[in-house]
Amino acid sequence: MHEASAATAPGRGGRDLAISVRDLVVGFGDTLVVRGLDLDVYRGEVLGFVGGSGTGKSVLTRTILGLERKRSGRIEVFGEDLDKASAADHARIERRMGVMFQQGALFSNLTVKQNIQVPMREHLRLSPRFADELAMLKLALVGLDLDAADKLPAQLSGGMIKRAALARALALDPELVFLDEPTSGLDPIGAADFDELIATLQKTLGLTVFMVTHDLDSIYAICDRVAALAEGKVIAAGPISTLLASDHPWVHAYFHGTRARRFQDVQ
Repeated sequence: MHEASAATAPGRGGRDLAISVRDLVVGFGDTLVVRGLDLDVYRGEVLGFVGGSGTGKSVLTRTILGLERKRSGRIEVFGEDLDKASAADHARIERRMGVMFQQGALFSNLTVKQNIQVPMREHLRLSPRFADELAMLKLALVGLDLDAADKLPAQLSGGMIKRAALARALALDPELVFLDEPTSGLDPIGAADFDELIATLQKTLGLTVFMVTHDLDSIYAICDRVAALAEGKVIAAGPISTLLASDHPWVHAYFHGTRARRFQDVQ
Protein backbone atom coordinates (compact mmCIF):
# COMPACT_ATOMS: atom_id res chain seq x y z
CA MET A 1 0.00 0.00 0.00
CA HIS A 2 1.31 3.45 -0.91
CA GLU A 3 2.12 6.01 1.74
CA ALA A 4 -0.09 9.05 2.12
CA SER A 5 0.79 11.96 -0.14
CA ALA A 6 -0.36 14.90 1.94
CA ALA A 7 2.59 16.99 0.78
CA THR A 8 1.87 16.55 -2.92
CA ALA A 9 1.85 19.95 -4.62
CA PRO A 10 -0.94 21.09 -6.93
CA GLY A 11 0.03 21.83 -10.51
CA ARG A 12 -1.74 23.79 -13.23
CA GLY A 13 -5.47 23.30 -13.23
CA GLY A 14 -5.32 21.90 -9.71
CA ARG A 15 -3.77 18.59 -10.78
CA ASP A 16 -1.35 17.04 -8.29
CA LEU A 17 2.30 16.99 -9.27
CA ALA A 18 4.48 13.93 -8.85
CA ILE A 19 7.54 15.85 -10.10
CA SER A 20 8.22 19.58 -10.40
CA VAL A 21 11.50 20.81 -11.89
CA ARG A 22 12.30 24.51 -12.05
CA ASP A 23 15.24 26.34 -13.65
CA LEU A 24 17.43 23.21 -13.51
CA VAL A 25 21.05 23.48 -14.61
CA VAL A 26 23.29 20.40 -14.96
CA GLY A 27 26.73 20.34 -16.51
CA PHE A 28 29.98 18.45 -16.80
CA GLY A 29 33.13 20.54 -16.81
CA ASP A 30 32.60 23.49 -19.12
CA THR A 31 29.63 21.86 -20.88
CA LEU A 32 26.08 22.60 -19.80
CA VAL A 33 23.72 19.76 -20.69
CA VAL A 34 20.58 21.07 -18.99
CA ARG A 35 20.09 24.84 -19.10
CA GLY A 36 17.30 26.31 -17.03
CA LEU A 37 14.88 23.44 -17.60
CA ASP A 38 11.28 23.47 -16.29
CA LEU A 39 9.12 20.34 -16.23
CA ASP A 40 5.95 19.09 -14.54
CA VAL A 41 4.87 15.46 -14.28
CA TYR A 42 1.30 14.98 -13.05
CA ARG A 43 0.24 12.15 -10.79
CA GLY A 44 -1.35 9.24 -12.62
CA GLU A 45 -0.15 10.17 -16.11
CA VAL A 46 2.23 8.56 -18.57
CA LEU A 47 4.64 11.27 -19.71
CA GLY A 48 6.77 10.53 -22.74
CA PHE A 49 10.08 12.40 -22.74
CA VAL A 50 11.71 12.78 -26.15
CA GLY A 51 14.78 14.47 -27.58
CA GLY A 52 17.70 13.93 -29.89
CA SER A 53 20.67 11.76 -28.94
CA GLY A 54 22.93 13.45 -26.41
CA THR A 55 20.43 16.17 -25.52
CA GLY A 56 20.27 15.21 -21.84
CA LYS A 57 17.22 12.97 -21.45
CA SER A 58 19.02 10.40 -19.33
CA VAL A 59 20.95 13.13 -17.52
CA LEU A 60 17.70 14.72 -16.42
CA THR A 61 16.35 11.37 -15.25
CA ARG A 62 19.50 10.61 -13.29
CA THR A 63 19.46 14.09 -11.75
CA ILE A 64 15.88 13.69 -10.53
CA LEU A 65 16.90 10.33 -9.06
CA GLY A 66 19.87 11.91 -7.30
CA LEU A 67 22.46 10.03 -9.36
CA GLU A 68 23.83 13.24 -10.93
CA ARG A 69 24.49 16.53 -9.14
CA LYS A 70 22.81 19.67 -10.33
CA ARG A 71 24.46 23.07 -10.40
CA SER A 72 21.31 25.01 -9.61
CA GLY A 73 17.55 24.87 -9.74
CA ARG A 74 14.85 23.09 -7.73
CA ILE A 75 13.53 19.54 -7.91
CA GLU A 76 10.43 18.54 -5.98
CA VAL A 77 9.15 14.97 -5.84
CA PHE A 78 5.74 14.33 -4.25
CA GLY A 79 5.75 17.97 -3.14
CA GLU A 80 9.06 17.71 -1.26
CA ASP A 81 12.09 19.84 -2.14
CA LEU A 82 14.92 17.33 -2.46
CA ASP A 83 17.49 19.93 -1.37
CA LYS A 84 15.72 20.33 1.96
CA ALA A 85 14.94 16.66 2.53
CA SER A 86 16.76 14.79 5.27
CA ALA A 87 18.45 11.43 4.70
CA ALA A 88 15.38 9.73 6.14
CA ASP A 89 13.14 11.76 3.81
CA HIS A 90 15.25 10.76 0.81
CA ALA A 91 15.02 7.09 1.78
CA ARG A 92 11.25 7.39 2.13
CA ILE A 93 10.92 9.10 -1.25
CA GLU A 94 13.16 6.51 -2.92
CA ARG A 95 10.86 3.75 -1.70
CA ARG A 96 8.01 5.39 -3.60
CA MET A 97 9.94 5.30 -6.90
CA GLY A 98 11.01 2.50 -9.22
CA VAL A 99 13.52 2.64 -12.06
CA MET A 100 13.97 0.56 -15.19
CA PHE A 101 17.31 1.52 -16.67
CA GLN A 102 18.17 1.36 -20.36
CA GLN A 103 18.87 -2.20 -21.54
CA GLY A 104 17.58 -3.48 -18.20
CA ALA A 105 20.88 -3.10 -16.31
CA LEU A 106 20.38 -6.37 -14.46
CA PHE A 107 23.25 -7.64 -12.32
CA SER A 108 24.81 -10.32 -14.48
CA ASN A 109 25.95 -12.50 -11.56
CA LEU A 110 22.51 -12.59 -9.90
CA THR A 111 19.49 -14.63 -10.90
CA VAL A 112 16.30 -12.91 -11.97
CA LYS A 113 14.79 -13.53 -8.55
CA GLN A 114 17.84 -12.12 -6.80
CA ASN A 115 17.79 -9.05 -9.08
CA ILE A 116 14.17 -8.36 -8.16
CA GLN A 117 15.04 -8.71 -4.48
CA VAL A 118 17.83 -6.10 -4.55
CA PRO A 119 15.51 -3.15 -3.71
CA MET A 120 13.75 -5.29 -1.11
CA ARG A 121 17.00 -6.03 0.67
CA GLU A 122 17.98 -2.35 0.58
CA HIS A 123 14.73 -0.94 1.95
CA LEU A 124 12.80 -3.73 3.67
CA ARG A 125 13.37 -6.29 6.39
CA LEU A 126 11.84 -9.47 5.01
CA SER A 127 12.35 -13.12 5.76
CA PRO A 128 13.96 -15.05 2.86
CA ARG A 129 10.72 -16.96 2.33
CA PHE A 130 8.60 -13.81 2.11
CA ALA A 131 11.15 -12.13 -0.19
CA ASP A 132 11.00 -15.18 -2.47
CA GLU A 133 7.20 -15.07 -2.53
CA LEU A 134 7.18 -11.35 -3.36
CA ALA A 135 9.71 -11.83 -6.14
CA MET A 136 7.56 -14.54 -7.70
CA LEU A 137 4.53 -12.26 -7.50
CA LYS A 138 6.43 -9.55 -9.37
CA LEU A 139 7.46 -12.05 -12.04
CA ALA A 140 3.84 -13.01 -12.57
CA LEU A 141 2.83 -9.33 -12.61
CA VAL A 142 5.03 -8.62 -15.64
CA GLY A 143 4.07 -11.80 -17.47
CA LEU A 144 7.25 -13.85 -16.98
CA ASP A 145 7.08 -17.59 -16.45
CA LEU A 146 8.06 -18.52 -12.91
CA ASP A 147 10.84 -20.79 -14.16
CA ALA A 148 12.69 -17.61 -15.18
CA ALA A 149 13.30 -16.85 -11.50
CA ASP A 150 16.46 -18.95 -11.24
CA LYS A 151 17.95 -17.97 -14.59
CA LEU A 152 20.82 -15.55 -15.06
CA PRO A 153 20.36 -12.53 -17.35
CA ALA A 154 22.60 -14.12 -20.00
CA GLN A 155 20.04 -16.92 -20.31
CA LEU A 156 17.17 -14.55 -21.11
CA SER A 157 15.92 -13.10 -24.38
CA GLY A 158 15.84 -9.33 -24.84
CA GLY A 159 12.14 -9.19 -24.09
CA MET A 160 12.54 -11.29 -20.95
CA ILE A 161 15.32 -8.99 -19.72
CA LYS A 162 13.01 -5.99 -20.14
CA ARG A 163 10.26 -7.71 -18.16
CA ALA A 164 12.67 -8.80 -15.42
CA ALA A 165 13.97 -5.23 -15.15
CA LEU A 166 10.40 -3.94 -14.94
CA ALA A 167 9.64 -6.48 -12.19
CA ARG A 168 12.63 -5.12 -10.23
CA ALA A 169 11.37 -1.55 -10.76
CA LEU A 170 8.04 -2.61 -9.24
CA ALA A 171 9.60 -4.50 -6.33
CA LEU A 172 8.60 -1.93 -3.68
CA ASP A 173 5.13 -1.16 -5.07
CA PRO A 174 6.19 2.33 -6.21
CA GLU A 175 3.86 5.18 -7.12
CA LEU A 176 6.28 6.71 -9.64
CA VAL A 177 8.18 4.65 -12.23
CA PHE A 178 11.02 5.84 -14.48
CA LEU A 179 11.45 3.91 -17.73
CA ASP A 180 14.53 4.62 -19.85
CA GLU A 181 13.98 3.51 -23.46
CA PRO A 182 11.82 0.53 -22.41
CA THR A 183 11.17 -0.78 -25.94
CA SER A 184 14.66 -0.17 -27.35
CA GLY A 185 16.01 -3.28 -29.06
CA LEU A 186 12.68 -5.08 -29.21
CA ASP A 187 11.04 -6.20 -32.44
CA PRO A 188 7.75 -4.47 -33.34
CA ILE A 189 5.58 -7.25 -31.87
CA GLY A 190 7.63 -7.39 -28.67
CA ALA A 191 7.58 -3.60 -28.37
CA ALA A 192 3.78 -3.49 -28.81
CA ASP A 193 3.37 -6.20 -26.17
CA PHE A 194 5.56 -4.26 -23.77
CA ASP A 195 3.61 -1.06 -24.40
CA GLU A 196 0.40 -2.92 -23.59
CA LEU A 197 1.98 -4.28 -20.39
CA ILE A 198 3.01 -0.79 -19.26
CA ALA A 199 -0.44 0.61 -20.01
CA THR A 200 -2.15 -2.21 -18.12
CA LEU A 201 0.11 -1.88 -15.08
CA GLN A 202 -0.26 1.91 -15.06
CA LYS A 203 -4.04 1.67 -14.96
CA THR A 204 -4.19 -1.30 -12.57
CA LEU A 205 -1.66 0.05 -10.08
CA GLY A 206 -2.38 3.78 -10.52
CA LEU A 207 1.22 4.49 -11.47
CA THR A 208 2.78 7.73 -12.61
CA VAL A 209 5.16 6.89 -15.47
CA PHE A 210 8.09 9.03 -16.66
CA MET A 211 9.20 7.38 -19.89
CA VAL A 212 12.27 8.40 -21.86
CA THR A 213 11.71 7.08 -25.36
CA HIS A 214 12.36 7.61 -29.04
CA ASP A 215 9.64 5.15 -30.08
CA LEU A 216 6.79 7.00 -31.81
CA ASP A 217 4.56 3.93 -31.62
CA SER A 218 4.91 3.94 -27.83
CA ILE A 219 4.20 7.65 -27.66
CA TYR A 220 0.97 7.33 -29.62
CA ALA A 221 -0.07 4.11 -27.85
CA ILE A 222 0.31 4.94 -24.16
CA CYS A 223 1.43 8.52 -23.44
CA ASP A 224 -1.01 11.04 -21.99
CA ARG A 225 1.41 13.90 -22.59
CA VAL A 226 4.79 14.36 -24.24
CA ALA A 227 7.67 16.69 -23.34
CA ALA A 228 10.37 17.45 -25.91
CA LEU A 229 13.93 18.39 -24.95
CA ALA A 230 16.29 20.47 -27.10
CA GLU A 231 18.94 23.09 -26.41
CA GLY A 232 18.98 22.00 -22.75
CA LYS A 233 15.33 22.93 -22.14
CA VAL A 234 11.82 21.57 -22.56
CA ILE A 235 10.77 23.25 -25.80
CA ALA A 236 7.23 21.83 -25.97
CA ALA A 237 5.00 19.87 -23.61
CA GLY A 238 1.42 18.69 -23.75
CA PRO A 239 -0.80 16.13 -25.44
CA ILE A 240 0.35 14.83 -28.80
CA SER A 241 -1.85 17.39 -30.56
CA THR A 242 0.25 20.14 -28.97
CA LEU A 243 3.47 18.60 -30.20
CA LEU A 244 2.06 18.10 -33.69
CA ALA A 245 1.20 21.79 -33.82
CA SER A 246 4.63 22.96 -32.63
CA ASP A 247 6.65 25.00 -35.09
CA HIS A 248 9.99 24.24 -33.42
CA PRO A 249 12.22 22.70 -36.13
CA TRP A 250 13.24 19.64 -34.11
CA VAL A 251 9.73 18.88 -32.87
CA HIS A 252 8.31 19.32 -36.36
CA ALA A 253 10.95 17.04 -37.86
CA TYR A 254 10.37 14.41 -35.19
CA PHE A 255 6.59 14.24 -35.53
CA HIS A 256 6.29 15.00 -39.25
CA GLY A 257 9.50 13.53 -40.67
CA THR A 258 9.77 10.71 -43.18
CA ARG A 259 9.79 8.03 -40.46
CA ALA A 260 7.04 9.60 -38.37
CA ARG A 261 3.55 8.21 -38.23
CA ARG A 262 0.93 10.69 -39.30
CA PHE A 263 -2.30 10.51 -37.34
CA GLN A 264 -5.45 12.26 -38.40
CA ASP A 265 -7.85 14.00 -36.04
CA VAL A 266 -5.52 13.80 -33.03
CA GLN A 267 -7.43 15.08 -30.04
